[in-house]
Amino acid sequence: MAIEKRLCVLEKQVEELMLQKAKNSKNSSKPPSTDGFKKPNPKSRRKKTGRKSGGQKGHKGSTLNPSDTPDVIEDHRVTECERCKKPLEDQTPDEIVKRQVFDIPRVPILITEHRSEEKTCSCGHVNKAGFPEGVNAPVQYGELVQAVAVYLNVYQMIPYKRTCEVLSDLLGCEMSEGTLHNLLGKCNERVKEPLESIRENIRKSNVAHFDETGFRVGSTRWWLHVASTQTATYYQAHPKRGSEAMDAIDILPRFEGRAIHDHWKPYYKYLCKHGLCNAHHLRELVFVHEEYNQPWAEEMIECLMEIKLETDLQRGSGDQLSPNRIREFGNLYQLVLNKGYEENPIAPLAPDAKKKRGRRAKSKPRNLLERLDIHREEALAFMYDLNVPFDNNLGERDIRMTKVKQKISGTCRSEKGAEFFCNARSYISTAQKNSIRAFDAVLQAVEGNAFIPAL
Repeated sequence: MAIEKRLCVLEKQVEELMLQKAKNSKNSSKPPSTDGFKKPNPKSRRKKTGRKSGGQKGHKGSTLNPSDTPDVIEDHRVTECERCKKPLEDQTPDEIVKRQVFDIPRVPILITEHRSEEKTCSCGHVNKAGFPEGVNAPVQYGELVQAVAVYLNVYQMIPYKRTCEVLSDLLGCEMSEGTLHNLLGKCNERVKEPLESIRENIRKSNVAHFDETGFRVGSTRWWLHVASTQTATYYQAHPKRGSEAMDAIDILPRFEGRAIHDHWKPYYKYLCKHGLCNAHHLRELVFVHEEYNQPWAEEMIECLMEIKLETDLQRGSGDQLSPNRIREFGNLYQLVLNKGYEENPIAPLAPDAKKKRGRRAKSKPRNLLERLDIHREEALAFMYDLNVPFDNNLGERDIRMTKVKQKISGTCRSEKGAEFFCNARSYISTAQKNSIRAFDAVLQAVEGNAFIPAL
């Protein structure tokens, strides 16, 4: 009996390990970076149109258009006949063919010297001519150089050393890493007013997306939290992942709209309305269908995709789904859940089983079933209100750049560096969502005229 019990325990452990090994970015919440070299085959739920990839027949292409006002004109003249060598310098050309080359002028950094006169009047008063506003030091960098340095480091995520190398190689500007750090600190101070406006915009929005991901600060694992809408983005790094960090960020505690997230339990501490990311549900359902061979999971995928298709079509007309259609989809959803419960019954406890503290362990399909059942209002929030999205893709897109930074630059070396990065990225992302280019937004901040989103 002891051997049989031990064998059952080992078989269960092997099954759990095999299921864990089968998880990837297509059937779970694991990021694509964990897939290694064995990437899973892409599985698109889009229906095939039968058309070839690329531009379709009749599609009007786009190309580089010539300028009507070129900066430089170079004339290439015909001076003699190629065959008989007759001089043609004075002959009027039959036709002039034009070709334009778009390029960047290679010029060294522009150095402007400001000279202020001093004159002593006969009355003894010394008169000094004033310097332009912003010219405060004997030698300093201009606003465009400062903006380029901040843009390269924060937006293009180039490390300090390589940012200084780019400035040296392309502009002949020998900037030190310490100076770059000081420029980032100055820019950080100038975006603090826009940041408070960004947070207030998100607090007052009807729908907002929330997400978090691991973020290295020095040698410690922190968490980067994001709160975003269609017009605003706010990032903040914090040592904690849960409600302690969310309270410190101070958006969710004062948020009264609908929060879209991935069922991370600390979100439910807050009294706002909630909406669940169905992209996560689809991946988990794929896993249940492929690894547990349960048909209800595929039926639930089809049910959710059918509702999504109809809500997408209805959203274009500006109307909500009819009550009858909502009722029909609700009945279909419940029918699939019932099939899932039939396939995943809870086995009765053995008479001699020992009582254990806490909740009873359940299978992954059963846990997913109960989540879709208990939180059906949040899972189907996009059906009841067409202003609610199907998934949390907006929040995930906004937070994805963190992984790009870690691949390019590694970690933030200090807590202050993480603050600079998050504040600047919050400001730039919000400006871009309001149709302002990233570099223009940075330049406005450097000039002391940072973009502030309207409430």
